[in-house]
Amino acid sequence: MIEKYTRPEMGNIWSTANKYRCWLRVEVAVAEAWAARGRVPAEALPAIRGATVDPGRIEEIEEETQHDVIAFLRNLDERIGPDARFIHLGLTSSDVVDTALALQLVESVDLLLADVDALRAALGAAAPRYRSTVMMGRTHNVHAEPITFGYKLAVWYAEMGRHRTRLEQVRNEIAVAKISGAVGTHANVPASLEEEVARDLGLRPEEVSTQVVQRDRHATYVLELALLASSLDKMATELRNLQHTEILEVEEPFRRGQQGSSAMPHKRNPILNERISGLARVVRGYAVPALENVVLWHERDISNSSVERVVLPDASILVDYMLAIFTRIITGMRVREDRMAANLETSHGLFFSEKVLTALIDAGFTRPEAYALVQRNALTSWETGEPFRVVLESDPEVVARLSPEQMDRLFDLNGFLHSIDVAFERLGLGGSIPAPTGEREAGTSR
Repeated sequence: MIEKYTRPEMGNIWSTANKYRCWLRVEVAVAEAWAARGRVPAEALPAIRGATVDPGRIEEIEEETQHDVIAFLRNLDERIGPDARFIHLGLTSSDVVDTALALQLVESVDLLLADVDALRAALGAAAPRYRSTVMMGRTHNVHAEPITFGYKLAVWYAEMGRHRTRLEQVRNEIAVAKISGAVGTHANVPASLEEEVARDLGLRPEEVSTQVVQRDRHATYVLELALLASSLDKMATELRNLQHTEILEVEEPFRRGQQGSSAMPHKRNPILNERISGLARVVRGYAVPALENVVLWHERDISNSSVERVVLPDASILVDYMLAIFTRIITGMRVREDRMAANLETSHGLFFSEKVLTALIDAGFTRPEAYALVQRNALTSWETGEPFRVVLESDPEVVARLSPEQMDRLFDLNGFLHSIDVAFERLGLGGSIPAPTGEREAGTSR
């Protein structure tokens, strides 16, 4: 992944140097397990434990051998000397590569879990802060009924909680060691040694394998990252929409000295949210190759290897970056409560239509009759710009069934908010909703 989108900690996990460190951890753990069984002399262990590798030299050797693990082992021979003969006993390359990959994936998931926790903390702080900030809810990009901005954020908070649960499940899925030999049958390495190595590395033994750990495990990892990226894309897209000039209810952070356009100095563009949406396309694109990697010939082929060199690091690095950027957006966004209030007025109170519909049904109309009556008046309000309540109160059929006191209750904005607390309580965010600032009837002013 390009440096622009690589945060140091995740980049280090997927660095070549760390890959070789993980390979060496596996080889050392296997040598120690063999030593416990008397096959590796105890006096060889200090040299093995203290071994280091030279990534540049490994690359040189690989140019000759065209085999990365052989190049790695030859470099160990050069650096350790005679005791290197006790390394890689009974193993095939995939024993080292797949077990080490599990170590990298576990490190990666742990970092992503911390990222998710940081974003959830930001959402969990912002949602109660704006739980009484009334705004228009939109369906099909059209005004529907009022919600609060805090409620919208609570939806995202809950979604990130589900991602945390799935990441924990994925961590368990990929945290397996495979030390079972050329076709997985433990022909040259006992199963008890695999169990011991797995335990020493903080993994668990793969129940059954071929030459490789089966790639459905790795596909699960990439699919969750693709799903997580899609959730971030959804949230970023919502904030991009809310930053439309015509809406302008939320703006992403705009730092001092930042410039939006080389030609138009007035521009404040939602570039961070747009970047998240763009990168989500890349991460989703990795889902199909990860699924195709599940299909390998017989006990294995190597078609998965080249794919994973790209897909696993890049997806991990991008999602780590996206989570950090979106956390920055949430903590630094500008919420325009004045615009939210103003936008409520632009539909002339039409969002009270369902409440009027229900009241007319309760007053004795059939549903088709009530619907036609409300829709007719709603269309008049929309075409003329006359407040919906004013239009209704000019209709004899409505006035005959609904009193002014009933209309007052129907056109009370708080009627949309009385149960929003339920979601906050279910999520453990707590708090009760005070009356909206400047409480009044909506949609009655001309």
